[in-house]
Formats: sequence, structure tokens, C-alpha cells
Amino acid sequence: MNPMPMSSLLEKIKQLSAEITPETLVNRHHIHANPELSYQEFQTQAYVLEQLERMGIQAKKIANTGLIAEIKGKNPDKKVVALRADMDALPIQETNDVPYKSKNPGVMHACGHDVHTASLLGTAQILQKVRDEFEGTIKLLFQPAEEKAPGGASIMIKEGALQNPTPASIFGQHVATNVPVGKIGFREGMYMASTDELYIKVIGKGGHGAMPDACIDPIVIASHIIVAMQQIISRNKNPKLPSVLTFGKIEGLGATNVIPDEVNIAGTFRAMDETWRAEGLEKMKKLAEGIADAMGGRAEFEVLKGYPFLQNNPELTRRSKAAAIEYMGAENVVDLDLWMAGEDFAFYTHHVDACFYRLGVRNDERGITSGVHTPTFDIDEKALGIGPGLMAWLAVKELEASL
Repeated sequence: MNPMPMSSLLEKIKQLSAEITPETLVNRHHIHANPELSYQEFQTQAYVLEQLERMGIQAKKIANTGLIAEIKGKNPDKKVVALRADMDALPIQETNDVPYKSKNPGVMHACGHDVHTASLLGTAQILQKVRDEFEGTIKLLFQPAEEKAPGGASIMIKEGALQNPTPASIFGQHVATNVPVGKIGFREGMYMASTDELYIKVIGKGGHGAMPDACIDPIVIASHIIVAMQQIISRNKNPKLPSVLTFGKIEGLGATNVIPDEVNIAGTFRAMDETWRAEGLEKMKKLAEGIADAMGGRAEFEVLKGYPFLQNNPELTRRSKAAAIEYMGAENVVDLDLWMAGEDFAFYTHHVDACFYRLGVRNDERGITSGVHTPTFDIDEKALGIGPGLMAWLAVKELEASL
């Protein structure tokens, strides 16, 4: 049997996406109501595995609480495309009044990973039904722990998610609360930032606030460090490269008349270039230690390495945007701006050609406007009538594209 023309396959995928939408919503509601924190997604893993097996798709466990599966079309060795969804939730108490509200106190799907997982399950269902209509293999990655370093993506990669077989490209879909429902966003090249956490302990000598000459004031030293570090961004970084340095926590447990022994500072450093990322961190370490030493104190500089910056392969993203226009119409495909947030999908982008795109979920008229990582986050669920079919179409179109 010859594969059907792509135009006919497009219409079939759209039809299937519409047909499975009620089931996709059931999956989303179940996952949303039963959220699990990073590295603890055992029930979510079991639920996803059950749904895949019901579709006739065999999956295997990976990265402890993740899953990986394959849907083989005709000539399965011709080309491989991977699709990824993340499954973990956040330590947030949900305040939405909805039937599918979180049942787990203090845990909530506030970043849309329930949407991503339900959507990929829908995509899997569609692809399984049209597997005789495309050539190649589609690899499904249901990934844990996007929200917490070292990131589930890095563990998936270490355990072979991008091997046997190796995908030519990988797609990731993420909700966008600033994009109206019914629209999809793309960006070529660098898109999201690396995310490193900085912890600086400034050690001095405490004492009475009226006798500073007998002390080594760590608060004054910390103040100099914070101000001086901003000059690394403004004077050492290439101005063409986006970068952010923010200190969001300073703790010096003194009093109005007490100079403490130490001050602890915590912040984040974000970059969109791995060379500058390494250089910037080294300069910050030397500066903090040097200032503290020059002022008679000592600084201990610790970096919790986060995710690398996320880069979308330009050619793949152009093809994907064109395919999305075929599926959605040009008026519903938008260009995205740089985003200095982090995402562990970035790890994949440094190993294989990747396209990380955004699914609009906002509806101002209905008051669905809350951002991610908030206790009132939710989506216009019309997005789940779009996401599964679109990702299926992107996958089969990319299988068709020449290597």
C-alpha cells in the first residue's frame, strides 16, 4: 500500500486530533489533579505507560521515572524524529476552583507539564493510527524533572534517550501564557537562557555596630561585591549577547547595632552563549574573592550549574514553521522574542537539531491570563484540540524532509 498524499494525511491528522480531543482532556485533567514533584513522578509514569499500552505502543522506563517509546512507520530505519514532553509539577498550592484541581497539597502543575504530557499522548494516538502512512520512526520521550537541576533531560541523555536509534531532530512543545489560544510561536537560533545559581558567603568579623574599627563588616563587603558584579555584565560581556545577573536574596543576621560575622548572597546568572557563560562565572568568582580579600574578609563562591542555553536549529525551525502554517494558517503562526527563562530541553539542543516551540493557551475574554509558576495558572483547553495534531504533523513532515 502506497502512503497517502501529504495533503490527505494532513486532513486525516486534523480529523483524528478533533476526534481524540475529549480523551486528551481526560488525560490532562487526571494528570493535573494528581501532580508529582521532580524525580517523584511514579504515578504519572504508570498512568502514561497504561495509556500507551492501551494504544498498542510498547514503552520502557528510563531515568527512573521517565518513559521512552517508538512508533515505527514503513521503512523504520530511514529516519528518526523524537518528540518530548515533561511530566513533573511544582511546589505550589493551587488556588483555582476547577473540577480537576490538584489533590496533592502544596503541589501543582503550574507550568503546563500536564498539558505537554496529555498532548504528547494524543500525538502518539494519532501517529499510531497513521503509522502506515509515513516512513521512518518517531521516538516518544516522556521526561521527568524538568523543573529541578540537574534536569531530567540530562539524565535521559546519559541513559541513552538519543541513541539506538539516534534521532535526526527533536521537538518540544511548551504552553505560552502570553500567546492567544489558537496560535503557535517559533523562534530560530538562540531562544532561552542558561540558568546557573550563585551562592556567595562573605565572611568577616562581627561585633558592635558602634565599633566598626574592631570588626570586618561583611555587609559592606557584600554590598561592594553585588555592585561590582553588575559591571561584569555591562563591561566584560559582548553587548550583542543577552545576559542577566540578579541577586534575589541577601541574608546578614545582624541588628541595628550588630555587625554579623557573615552574609549570604544568592542569585542567578543567565546567558545565551556557553563560552561567555564560563568566562562570566570565572570573572565573578575572582571578583568576589578579590574584593573580600582586599577588604580584610573572605568570600566563598559556589555555583550550582543549571541548564545550558536553548538553541533552535534555524533550518529545522524554518521547516517546522512552514509546516505549522500548512496546519494552522499563516495568521495563526507568530514569531517569538528571546526569553531569559531556562528550560532543560536545552540539553537536547546541544546534541541534536531541535525545535522548541510554543502553544498559545491565553484567553483574555475568559480571564485565562495567569503566568506559569503561579497558583492560578490554567489554560484555555481549546489548545488541546490543536497541540496533538500539530505535533503529529510536524513529526511526519520532518520525516519526509531530506536529511
